Amino acid sequence: MNSEESAKIFAALAQETRLDVFRLLIKAGEKGLSSGEVADSLNIRQNTMSTNLSILHNAKLVRRKREGRMIRYFVNMETIGVLLTFLLEHCCGGESDMVSELVTSLQKGFNQSN
Repeated sequence: MNSEESAKIFAALAQETRLDVFRLLIKAGEKGLSSGEVADSLNIRQNTMSTNLSILHNAKLVRRKREGRMIRYFVNMETIGVLLTFLLEHCCGGESDMVSELVTSLQKGFNQSN
């Protein structure tokens, strides 16, 4: 990951609705949510939700899966891991093992909470 890619991710999250969507999808975990479920949960119109989900998808923060006429959305944990690694790559006095352990720990915590 580079600075341009990470800035695109932060720009996608720098809007209140998209941040709420992202947090809701994190909470949903591996089962994800349909765009309609997200819109209903956050009381947002469907066309507005589609735009926000597209922005999150283009930033690679969410992935989607078509299920018949419905599209289900999931948080892209791989992107989150890469972003955290990028942000923390020079921390801890250059001890990259500590960063790997932190990212792994966060991913395990995410998987266990779902």
